[in-house]
Amino acid sequence: MKITKIEKKKRLYLLELDNSEKLYITEDTIVHFMLSKEKEITQEELTEIPEYAQCSYGKNLALYFISFKQRTEQEVKNYLYKHEIDDKIIPTIIENLKSDNWINDASYTENFIQQNSYNGDKGPFILKQKLLQKGITKSIIDECLEKENFYDIALRAAQKLLKKYQGKFPSKAIRDKISQNLLNKGFSYQNTQEIIQELDIDKEENEIELIYHDLDKIFPKYQKKYDGYQLKQHLIQNLARKGYDFSDINSVLRDYL
Repeated sequence: MKITKIEKKKRLYLLELDNSEKLYITEDTIVHFMLSKEKEITQEELTEIPEYAQCSYGKNLALYFISFKQRTEQEVKNYLYKHEIDDKIIPTIIENLKSDNWINDASYTENFIQQNSYNGDKGPFILKQKLLQKGITKSIIDECLEKENFYDIALRAAQKLLKKYQGKFPSKAIRDKISQNLLNKGFSYQNTQEIIQELDIDKEENEIELIYHDLDKIFPKYQKKYDGYQLKQHLIQNLARKGYDFSDINSVLRDYL
């Protein structure tokens, strides 16, 4: 068989043979097989050329995908599946990219964790879930997480929360809110408790004022439904749920009611 035409078509080249067969191949394929117009090719080469072209095309797609940012092995596989690269060829492409260090899940994990340590606020449990979703193996994740000190990250997140809540909630409520927030961000219970102690949250000087402020908001609502003893009990329960001390609540209610 003889090549009668090689024509560039956007990303690929159109190769035509004298038997009317047409193939779409990559530039790498042309170089690898030294293809040119009028060249004779064997039946064996005709089998190898499409396979090599598919692998070359898949690798070029993957490199394009990786060029924007670092990707995990699973992310690259999903991208290739999405672009209908032959399932049998994808493992070869992945291994090729890994051998050239274009894909490195351990490096990806280290960078992901390090970025969080610089400007993030997530604990190890959340990071682990995010990395597992990206297809990173548990062993790689655990090994990388062990190297990180999450105490400083938790402290930074807690200090930011303290600034947000201070002066707006009673000290008990602030502790509870910060503690729950840190747990939700994936920090361990032990780290969370250590951070709460480190913050040394004192009783707010203006907690009495805060009680009055909250009372002004809730009193009209409860006054429409209750009076006397029931009104007082509902007010106490509402304020207690907000974290105020019972002694402070009772002191304010004696003056308020």
